[in-house]
Amino acid sequence: MIRVLRDFSTGVGLLAKGFGLVFRSPKLLLIGAVPALVTTVLLIGSLVALGAWIDEIAAWVTPFADDWDETPRAATRFAAGVSIIGAYVAVGLLLFSAITLVIGGPFYEHIAETVEDEHLGGVPEAQRVSWARSAGVGLRDGVLLVGLAVLCAVPLFLAGFIPVVGQTVVPVVAVCVNATLLGIELTGIPFTRRGLKLDVRRRVLRRRRAVTLGFAVPTYLLCLIPLAALVVFPAAMAGGTVLAHRLLHDELS
Repeated sequence: MIRVLRDFSTGVGLLAKGFGLVFRSPKLLLIGAVPALVTTVLLIGSLVALGAWIDEIAAWVTPFADDWDETPRAATRFAAGVSIIGAYVAVGLLLFSAITLVIGGPFYEHIAETVEDEHLGGVPEAQRVSWARSAGVGLRDGVLLVGLAVLCAVPLFLAGFIPVVGQTVVPVVAVCVNATLLGIELTGIPFTRRGLKLDVRRRVLRRRRAVTLGFAVPTYLLCLIPLAALVVFPAAMAGGTVLAHRLLHDELS
């Protein structure tokens, strides 16, 4: 348990290091914020649209409650609406990061290169990744990870109807699952520069799960704050680069 807590705090420290790196170099912060701004506008617009139609959607997914009395029907559909919005936000954040990485591939590759070359000693024989290849890899990995998020969201959505557990345990599990997937996305460029594929990335991060969660959970929670992603995402990219560099160094040593 002590090691788990120590590893978790190490992961939090890596995110803090990412903030320090981009705040000391406003150029990196600006470069990382531009693609995130575009995607943020799209995500907020879709969330507003979902909020406008949530009553109808909640009624559509709970047809079994049509003949119930008003109070239990309203309570059930309120719970359904909360679960739907929660699932959408969870999947939406992963979709946000995937789209942002595809749009801003050259921007975030520049951040990763700058962090590794100037602060971590560089990457021997690093591969040059073109925008087209970066976009293709990011799109493919994003689709796979968002698909995993959707598969996880279905049982979590159903578990949300369980009294007490649905309002306490389920949100914590959902955050951990989606934060892990977000961490996989944010470490993609350093692995791609080394010619390593998604399965290798998942395996390396899984071996140091507490460190990964320490980095990814606060990143995920901070991204839930409206517009915070404009600052959090560049910092998380820098921190994710440090995380990937450190874990790969440990893997080879």
